[in-house]
Amino acid sequence: MTTTAPAPVSAAVIRRALGEFALPAYDEQVLQIQQYMKILLAWNEKINLTAIRDPLEILYRHFCESMYAAEALHLENGRLADVGSGGGFPGLALKIMRPGLRVFLVESNIKKVTFLAEVIRELGLRDAQVLARRYEELGEEVAPLDYVCSRALGEFPAFLEWARSEQIAAKQVILWIGARDLPEIQKVATWSWREPIQVPHSLRRLLLVGTKRAADVTVAT
Repeated sequence: MTTTAPAPVSAAVIRRALGEFALPAYDEQVLQIQQYMKILLAWNEKINLTAIRDPLEILYRHFCESMYAAEALHLENGRLADVGSGGGFPGLALKIMRPGLRVFLVESNIKKVTFLAEVIRELGLRDAQVLARRYEELGEEVAPLDYVCSRALGEFPAFLEWARSEQIAAKQVILWIGARDLPEIQKVATWSWREPIQVPHSLRRLLLVGTKRAADVTVAT
């Protein structure tokens, strides 16, 4: 795809940014971030994958903020579905940081689906699969899930009800949210919410984790 997209950032800049988020900077991961960003910047000239155009801001806002969960929440292995994956954040970024994860990228926009498949192919990522459909249509092909995650999804009550349903059986949900969304989400009593984690280099962006409550647990109101 021929474009006039801006150049990706250098390996040194990537290492420094990862360090600011207390993330390891292994050679393979740094190279994959560079490759990913190159593809993203090129495709973003044709389809709207991210409103952010500056490569450095993309590095911090998309890659580092997504990858931060791997260390902050001690993610290692397991089955993870990224709902509304868009440009692949947080799902593919987490896959780069934690190669042992089995990742399902749920995206209904066909152009974005094509982009995600291209990134997976170019980076040689194993156990990463794109599902071209809405999350409500999913069931046994992804279940059971250890984690369901999403960034800026919205429609939280419906999403959380789906995540805890028998056909999905997610153990935990991981959400990247704005502080204004926190009260609405914490009202959903079918999940037990941890204390939110402040995302580095951000005043109002939070990382929130919920664990599914047992069916027989009653919550006082």
